[in-house]
Amino acid sequence: MAENKNELYELYQTILDRKENKQEGSYTCYLFEKGLDKILKKVGEECTETVIAAKNGDNKETVLEISDLIYHLFVMMVQQGISVDEVMDELAKRSMKTGNLKQFHTVDKNT
Repeated sequence: MAENKNELYELYQTILDRKENKQEGSYTCYLFEKGLDKILKKVGEECTETVIAAKNGDNKETVLEISDLIYHLFVMMVQQGISVDEVMDELAKRSMKTGNLKQFHTVDKNT
């Protein structure tokens, strides 16, 4: 499991390197050249495709779409100057919480 964590860090580092060192024909460089709006559009597309794959019950396709989504989220993070450690720290904080189920208020539709 820890090995997979390293792969996430390596992916992030590769994306960071592409932002700093442009490479001809790199899709990542293309996204950075197009800017935040293009990156956000791709994040949205991949999120939707992930939801559709999951809804269809196709785990193989869902894994592929989750991978695409994570990649595009990492591009967005690099673009915005957000590190993997910042996200991991927030997730660690959240994992310490218990009993934080939000209470949803109900609306009386008859009033």
